[in-house]
Amino acid sequence: MSTQENPGQSGPQGGPTGSVEQLSESDAKLWATLSHLGFIIGGFITPLVIWLIQKDKSEYVAHHAKEALNFQITMAIAFVSCFILTFLVIGIFLLPLVAIAGLVFGILALIEANKGNRYKYPVSIRLVK
Repeated sequence: MSTQENPGQSGPQGGPTGSVEQLSESDAKLWATLSHLGFIIGGFITPLVIWLIQKDKSEYVAHHAKEALNFQITMAIAFVSCFILTFLVIGIFLLPLVAIAGLVFGILALIEANKGNRYKYPVSIRLVK
């Protein structure tokens, strides 16, 4: 599920105005961890902003921010579906399961990002590539 990588290394350099300053390993781990913590802070907005700002500075951060963004979008779709299904009663039982799964997978991703490992959510629609 996860592979070891040097978080501070890699990522495209250069751009329209010159070279882009790369993130240090500890900064890359911090931004990657914060992208997964976004489910508490601001849903899919947090990983989206981190991905847009940091994607050119670290491929590691870009990977984690995209994973977190895709997962948060998937969770939003699941919550809306559960809400609609509450009118058929089944959503009342599914909603807590979806919330617990989102919390558990989010915490697992957060821990792996903080260790410097890549993490891929097992249940996620890959919308942002």
